[in-house]
Amino acid sequence: FLLSMSVNSSIFAATDPYLITVQQLKAGLDKAIQPAQKGFILIDVRSSEEHESGYIPGTDFNIDFRDIQNRHRDIHAKSDDHIVVYCQSGHRSNIAAETLMKLGYQHVYNVVGSMNAWEDAGYTIQRPQ
Repeated sequence: FLLSMSVNSSIFAATDPYLITVQQLKAGLDKAIQPAQKGFILIDVRSSEEHESGYIPGTDFNIDFRDIQNRHRDIHAKSDDHIVVYCQSGHRSNIAAETLMKLGYQHVYNVVGSMNAWEDAGYTIQRPQ
């Protein structure tokens, strides 16, 4: 997870195992030499319209939280893969995280404050080309 659990366990060592801060997410993204080698799957669970307005760089998928149960196989994740979800404020991503856990994924993380916190921290927003 995140390149090597032994090296990076402190990055995602939040008090609640299913919550991470935008700072922890940014650190995990920054440690990846290549975006595809970051060691976790990053999913924007907002609507496609919201996603089009801007998203966190390194996002792998945009799956509306209402569709996560039907489309979770689209991410091609194993049950022990690490999955990070975010939305605009953290509410919808919490629902998505709970759904993914009920589906058997063991390492699901919700980004506290999600896009609002990411933007408040002054981090880069990516927009579709």
